[in-house]
Amino acid sequence: MAICLLPLTYVIFQLFKLVLERRDQCCYMLAYECYKAPEDRMLNTELCANIILRNKNLGLEEYKFLLQTIANSGIGEETYSPRNVLEGREDSPTLTDALSEMDGICYETLDKLFARTGISPSEIDILVVNVSLLSTVPSLTARIINRYKMKANVKAFNLSGMGCSASLVAIDLVQHLFKCQKNSLAIVVSTESMGSNWYCGKERSMMLSNCLFRSGGCSMLFTNNRSLKHQAILKLKCMVRTHLGSNDEAYECCIQVEDDLGYRGFRLTKGLTKAAAIALTRNLRVLVPKVLPIWELLRYTIVTYRRSKSQHTKSEGVGSGLNLKTGIEHFCLHPGGKAVIDEVGKSLGLSDYDLEPPRMALHRWGNTSAGGLWYVLGYMEAKKRLKKGDRILMISLGAGFKCNNCVWEVMRDLKDGNVWKDCIDSYPRKTAANTFMEKYGWINDESVSFIRLD
Repeated sequence: MAICLLPLTYVIFQLFKLVLERRDQCCYMLAYECYKAPEDRMLNTELCANIILRNKNLGLEEYKFLLQTIANSGIGEETYSPRNVLEGREDSPTLTDALSEMDGICYETLDKLFARTGISPSEIDILVVNVSLLSTVPSLTARIINRYKMKANVKAFNLSGMGCSASLVAIDLVQHLFKCQKNSLAIVVSTESMGSNWYCGKERSMMLSNCLFRSGGCSMLFTNNRSLKHQAILKLKCMVRTHLGSNDEAYECCIQVEDDLGYRGFRLTKGLTKAAAIALTRNLRVLVPKVLPIWELLRYTIVTYRRSKSQHTKSEGVGSGLNLKTGIEHFCLHPGGKAVIDEVGKSLGLSDYDLEPPRMALHRWGNTSAGGLWYVLGYMEAKKRLKKGDRILMISLGAGFKCNNCVWEVMRDLKDGNVWKDCIDSYPRKTAANTFMEKYGWINDESVSFIRLD
């Protein structure tokens, strides 16, 4: 009897230990704060046009290209620009300019985050900051630790070069640290250094970043302390990261380089859409079985098998693909650009209602790089879409090339106006076009294509 009970007791003990360990590995989001720049940094049509016309390296064709890009970008009249760009110093940024831009975003969002949650900076156990295009000494994490006088044993991580999907990379790091550090509090700060990385050359593939990227960022508070579960707004269910860096074409489709004239900028190539499609497909192959019900996976398997047997099938037909809405209620796409949002939405079979948050976030805030996802989430919350038990799929694409996706569970009904509170009643806009389309829409007219730079 004793010989039989001993291994059984051991198995029960290991199972009990595993359950307890998993209970301590939860990742809860307690709060987040998005950045809203001062009104004197707002960009309208006239300011955008003036900034474009200041670049003496451009010819008529380049001006036409930029105006055409902005007119069709889906970005509105109320986005924000770095101060040194507004002041005409984009061609000679200083370190002071860069640090001032980062301090404004980080400190304002963190001040509000600590005030909202009642958590003291001295209680923070983990601090992760992701800014792709700026790496200083001491690091940006050190600046925050110094500002808020955090404790000496805080685990600090400074991530650079991770692109627009860096926010989920930082959260994945926090999630893994939680596995070996119980009852902890973690801060993630996601933003980008725009002012010191303005492109002043004339290569079209590098000028796109000036048209799309705007100032913004977000600070988030996480915990794995189950006693704080009642304060949580989201719970991380799963995360999948996919990296195509071993593929040369994917690696080079989003890359920081110098042009032939020595101007440094961010090059976006035509290979980006192909890399994004491959990365997203591979990512979802791993993620989808974790979140969709078995009956939907079984239905998809049967339909796919029947299609493969039919040699005369000309089209897949409606409903032949996976129905993501059987396991996901909300889709939080990175607002990287109008074309990206439309293509991802089409490939996933999403409706205009599903795509409204990223489209409106792009219109109001522009592409704020790693912070963009949280403006989309803020729109959903301000519109009171998020109910307890709902699941949110976050999709982010970034340089590398990589695709990082995760699923959150809403812990309680969310209805805070957050950074959208002053303008949410005016959204959704019937059209995402800005007044560039009214003033420069003629640029799309083929009848003016005869205009050339002599």
